[in-house]
Amino acid sequence: MAKDIGIDLGTANVLIYVVGKGIVLDEPSVVAIDTKTERVLAVGSEAYRMVGRTPSNIRAIRPLKDGVISDFDVTEEMLSYFINKLNVKGFMSRPNIMICAPTNITEIERKAIIQAAEKSGGAKVYLEYEPKVAAIGAGLDVYQATGNMVIDIGGGTSDIAVLSLGDIVASTSLRMAGDRMNADIAAYVKREHGLMIGEHSAENIKIKIGTAVQMDHPETMDVRGRDSVNGMPHSVEINANEVEAALHDTLQQIIDAAHGVLERIQPELAADIIDRGIILTGGGSLLHGIDQLISRELQVPVMISEQPLDNVAKGAGQLLERMSGKKA
Repeated sequence: MAKDIGIDLGTANVLIYVVGKGIVLDEPSVVAIDTKTERVLAVGSEAYRMVGRTPSNIRAIRPLKDGVISDFDVTEEMLSYFINKLNVKGFMSRPNIMICAPTNITEIERKAIIQAAEKSGGAKVYLEYEPKVAAIGAGLDVYQATGNMVIDIGGGTSDIAVLSLGDIVASTSLRMAGDRMNADIAAYVKREHGLMIGEHSAENIKIKIGTAVQMDHPETMDVRGRDSVNGMPHSVEINANEVEAALHDTLQQIIDAAHGVLERIQPELAADIIDRGIILTGGGSLLHGIDQLISRELQVPVMISEQPLDNVAKGAGQLLERMSGKKA
């Protein structure tokens, strides 16, 4: 019999949860294609290693942009590859799939995600909103009559939502998150140091010395790239406080959006959130000091979930288990 699966179809990574097994796949959302033959050469981790390093006839494509499908055929190829790799199909049956999406997607984008999952081998496909699924995966009891607030900072989108009685009460989704932070860092290094760096290098800076708050003794690291004036390979030293300066505006926009959501909810729910705090999830929550920054700005306690990268996939799987439990 086919095993049901929950998919976190992220801009940066695809995570797949198999019911009864847990998370069994976590790979970058990248596909390498030969532009002469249109043949898929590599998917996932192997394709990610090619980003920024390919000859002219090979293109490393990210088929999702800002949390939604920008290249339908490539997304379908990628999902089919991952699902086949997992061997979750039964002899005569196909798995039910729960797939997650940002809260502000359009009807066309919604249909595209469902269609891609169906074509890649899903029997029934359910679509659920990311912040709700992330909250469930983070261990919040969203089915009670109390307010829970989650900020899910992924690769392409930051989803902010207040949940109560199993549903979203107020939410917003910004098409700025981890990828925007990488672009902010690359732009800063070019502007302040005259050094051109790629996406990989910018992400590496964010992971190693990235911070959301200014520090008294900031860490430093050497960054290599191409001199923007003479085009030669060059290296500069940058520190964590420079990264904070680069990320400041993007982080402020996420905080402003969270503020806007809090302003739209009933006073009772606001009281619950002051009591219970905000849960941070997604890869962006791993940025040093982001919980302190949000807590300081919103005057509400902020906690980072235990496994922020896994919450959406885990929540999708748990929702499927809950649904099949109800059917049984």
